[in-house]
Amino acid sequence: MASPDVPTRTPRTVDEHQAVVAALIPPAPVQDVPLTQAAGLVLAADLTAPIALPPFDNSAMDGYAVRAADVAGATEEAPVELPVATDIPAGRTDVPTLEPGTAHRIMTGAPLPPGADAVVQVELTDGGVDRVRIRRAPAPGTHVRTAGEDVPAGAVVLTAGTVLGAPQIALAAAVGSATLPVRRPPHVLVLSTGSELVAPGTPLRPGQIYESNGPMLAAAVQDAGGRAELLRFVPDDVAQFRQVLSERVAGGVDLVLTSGGVSAGAYEVVKDALTGRGVEFVRVAMQPGGPQGAGRLEIDGGVGIVTLPGNPVSSQVSFEVFVRPALRAALGHPHPHRPVVKATLGEPMSSPAGKRQFRRGVLDAVDGTVREVGSPASHLLGALARADCLIVLPEDVTSAEAGDPVDVWLLDG
Repeated sequence: MASPDVPTRTPRTVDEHQAVVAALIPPAPVQDVPLTQAAGLVLAADLTAPIALPPFDNSAMDGYAVRAADVAGATEEAPVELPVATDIPAGRTDVPTLEPGTAHRIMTGAPLPPGADAVVQVELTDGGVDRVRIRRAPAPGTHVRTAGEDVPAGAVVLTAGTVLGAPQIALAAAVGSATLPVRRPPHVLVLSTGSELVAPGTPLRPGQIYESNGPMLAAAVQDAGGRAELLRFVPDDVAQFRQVLSERVAGGVDLVLTSGGVSAGAYEVVKDALTGRGVEFVRVAMQPGGPQGAGRLEIDGGVGIVTLPGNPVSSQVSFEVFVRPALRAALGHPHPHRPVVKATLGEPMSSPAGKRQFRRGVLDAVDGTVREVGSPASHLLGALARADCLIVLPEDVTSAEAGDPVDVWLLDG
């Protein structure tokens, strides 16, 4: 007879559980942040340029602003000599008109004076201060950056959903934006359970292990764009688990993420504490990571919670499949999922019928082949650390041969 803790209904599909988790994390609220704090965040609204770029005609070179007609006959053998009426450094605002038959010495980025239509770079002159000898005739427009040639005023320069990197922040600054509207990173409480866990750096006693899931999942949350708060450790005690969870959730979090305590054995503290309290525990048709839980805690207005299995590989793969894309979608990322490419299997593989299997792999970018790292076992953390991709074997595939095409999730994209 099956244990009452073991679900007897048909396992939930991967796609079904992805939808359940996604529904727990709504779009993040919008807030304005200074440019210095915007890196890696997602723009929440289109940014329109109030000014043109460049905002004025300016010089692309150090040299001399001229009327092209005045130096049309200049050659190496017969240079044209002009008086230098003034200097125009970058930042000068009172720029005088260039009179016919004269030149202005000008620096890169300085405003082009009215009347000028070309710039002769200093290397094609004698570099004179009072008078200059010009040895080559420029065409009109030579070395002139025209106003608005990069961005016209009123143009949308960044669209909602843009991930803000250094170039995007530079562009926002260039059009005068001191702040940007972004999706606030979701605050995720990461909580590991297990009386056997101790902090790294602490001497191990018999039966104890160093806790790795918490730091791993906190780093994964940060990498996905969330803000992680790591809570260590919650012993295998139902009352204490509920108390700690209630206290921390009351402080305001967007999602609770646990690892461990969700399987069918004894001392499954997460399942024991949360069954019947808004969280549903199911088996998902995948490997690794079959035991899963998700729902809304019946505290603090119903904060979302996702409970992952405790084996490190199961926990991390489950995060990749369910939590990471939901977090990135809440942030407005245009591509919440990992990049998927087709690769050629470098070795035969088998997979259990009816389960979607995620195998750790290394992709050869040269020949497009992918090979497994380690084995399907869910405790091999060393193999997970060496993997750069996940090999996906669908539910209807029980065997695949070397040379077969497979989908591969790139873990560095």
